[in-house]
Amino acid sequence: MSVDETGGANSAIPYRVLARKYRPASFADLIGQEAMVRTLSNAFDSGRIHQAYLLSGVRGVGKTTTARIVARALNYHRPARDALALVDRPTIAMDEIGSHCQAIIESRHVDVIEMDAASHTGIDDIRELIEGARYRPVMARTKVYIIDEVHMLSKAAFNGLLKTLEEPPEHVKFLFATTEADKVPVTVRSRCQRFDLRRIEPPVMVAHLAGICAREGVAVTPDALSLIARAAEGSVRDALSLLDQALATGLGASASIGEDDIRAMLGLADRARVIDLFEQVMRGEIAAALTGLKALYDQGADPLSTITDLADFVHLVTRLKLVPDAAKDPGLTGEERARGAAFAGALGLPVLTRAWQMLLKGLGDIKDSPRSLAAAEMVLVRLAFAADLPTPDEAIRQLGAPNAGSSPSGISTSPILPAGSGPVSVRGAFAASPLARPALAVAPQADAAPLPRLRGFADVVALAAANRDITLKVALERDVRLVRFEEGSIEFEAAAGASPTLAATLMKKLAEWTGTRWMVAVAATGGTASLKEQAVSAAEAERTTVAADPLVAQVLTLFPGSVLTVKAIEAEGPPEPEPELPVGEADEFGYDDDLTDDDL
Repeated sequence: MSVDETGGANSAIPYRVLARKYRPASFADLIGQEAMVRTLSNAFDSGRIHQAYLLSGVRGVGKTTTARIVARALNYHRPARDALALVDRPTIAMDEIGSHCQAIIESRHVDVIEMDAASHTGIDDIRELIEGARYRPVMARTKVYIIDEVHMLSKAAFNGLLKTLEEPPEHVKFLFATTEADKVPVTVRSRCQRFDLRRIEPPVMVAHLAGICAREGVAVTPDALSLIARAAEGSVRDALSLLDQALATGLGASASIGEDDIRAMLGLADRARVIDLFEQVMRGEIAAALTGLKALYDQGADPLSTITDLADFVHLVTRLKLVPDAAKDPGLTGEERARGAAFAGALGLPVLTRAWQMLLKGLGDIKDSPRSLAAAEMVLVRLAFAADLPTPDEAIRQLGAPNAGSSPSGISTSPILPAGSGPVSVRGAFAASPLARPALAVAPQADAAPLPRLRGFADVVALAAANRDITLKVALERDVRLVRFEEGSIEFEAAAGASPTLAATLMKKLAEWTGTRWMVAVAATGGTASLKEQAVSAAEAERTTVAADPLVAQVLTLFPGSVLTVKAIEAEGPPEPEPELPVGEADEFGYDDDLTDDDL
């Protein structure tokens, strides 16, 4: 159940923000933390309740709230009345408010002591805590100490707490909450059971927000709630604060709060226009991209948020390229799903990786710049300029063949946009960039061996054999069930018993042998038969064909138990001529072939 105090302008009860009004009061109200709830439920049911718990996670996922719920469960007491039986034991099945529950929920119970380590960091505060822990609880069953932001305690305070934490009195439990568990000394962590509270997934968050909107009697569209959930980044408190702001923004509006209202409130760019911006930059159309960015800025979009959304879309395209099933994510819009899949098929991994790195660096520049719009524009300029730069593997190949299939910018060309998008340039951008530069003339080295180009998986196996790496060659033939092969990328399903480092080893060897970075991924299913399995199947098929021959079948009948072995026989060529002896020279038996009967 949740605490649901109402209040407003015409109510005597002051208004409470949604984050406090709908704060969970029991384990049933917690969302997205099923693993922790299951573990604690089993511990309470079996009586294996630990002496100290460490709750970690990002802000707003419910660490302090969970600590209060655990404190309530430890001290749950429901007196017997009517048909309800007495409950006087620790339990997480708190169907109604017990004797101590309301006081614990409101942080005013005398035996549940909450301490903020950010403002009580010293050894003196811990001495006071240790001194109070010796005395039994006044009213409840268990004395509970909740220490929030525990990582901010001083070193001396942690050391002073160790002995009591390891051997506390039987009536004392400790509950620690922190956003930075790594800063808690390992000596403290080893004395606690640790639970990492997860970020709330967008679908779960949207459902939670929709329920709250229904209880508040306000109408908010699902797309608007999706924007709030995405902006909250998994934090329930952040999501409820944003929803509170959205409800205040939509007060007095007759219609429901829509996606455009949330975008205006958060300063977000239209997702479809961000995708258009991505396409313009990848095509090298920098003038159109700058115009689009300025239009978004004039409509209230924050440049930092726009570039962040652009980086998110690059990440989405990369995921769709490597994991096509990611398109089934319910949090994606139809346009993101369709256009993202099209870009995933058109762009190579080196391009997407380079775009991601440049945008990530640009985000830092925008944060540090006093003129965010100008900094964002320069990020787009750099990204469009890089559109015509060759990737490292292309640059290496051009050293050996600078004029082979090159475009005016010195880069080989091939169409990569979806149909109807016009001419395009390889990898990094779509052709016709206004920032195209003439290629540098590089004289080929006469003695440089050409780097191998792999057109299929058989070439990879042959390359391993050519480099005398027999172990890798055998592993590739036996353990690799190919899922997908394209230049620069291999995805395969590993056969049973395959080495767990096979993908990493292959990636390293290919980079060493080809001078190109390859992405090698392992899929769970979907692979075809390995080369060895194909050879075994072919041999079995050939044996079946031979065994079906009438003559062979008759031989097998005459010799029961015999085993048929099929072996290829090389065709014999014409017999080699015997060497002729020179005239007058005797052969190995002492005879001269040139002697006649008259000579004898």
